[in-house]
Amino acid sequence: MPCNLYGPGDNFDPMTSHVLPAFIRKFHEAKANASREVVVWGTGAPLREFLHVDDLARAAVFCLDNYDDYEHINCGAASEVSIKRLAEIVAGVVGFTGKIVFDPTKPDGTPRKLMDSSRIAALGWAPEISLEDGIAATYRWYLENAVESEARRVSP
Repeated sequence: MPCNLYGPGDNFDPMTSHVLPAFIRKFHEAKANASREVVVWGTGAPLREFLHVDDLARAAVFCLDNYDDYEHINCGAASEVSIKRLAEIVAGVVGFTGKIVFDPTKPDGTPRKLMDSSRIAALGWAPEISLEDGIAATYRWYLENAVESEARRVSP
């Protein structure tokens, strides 16, 4: 059972994406439009756990080689980040230098989502991709794929 996943090929649609790809698109568009601020729903206080899809793939192969029990096994980063800090990281990766404004009139969602990944950790597996490096790689993919394909679709 994985935690919140992100990476290349993610859904960056502003209406249906999850928080991390939504932030990538939102901060990218704010930078491209020279916006002075980005508004983020809620207080920024909720905590989330994110895992890059390549780490999940490595975990799946690791489990095939090292785990044969019948109980499910959680696969997470074993660390959490606040939505506020996540917004700051994405803004930094994207190069957005404006202000991040939190709108506490909008919902925060669940206060904390951290899973217990101690079983897979005890087997010797750990994620290899840091959140910052994973976001940077995902943003590069977004620029090379999602943004370029959108530009081709709009161009005559």
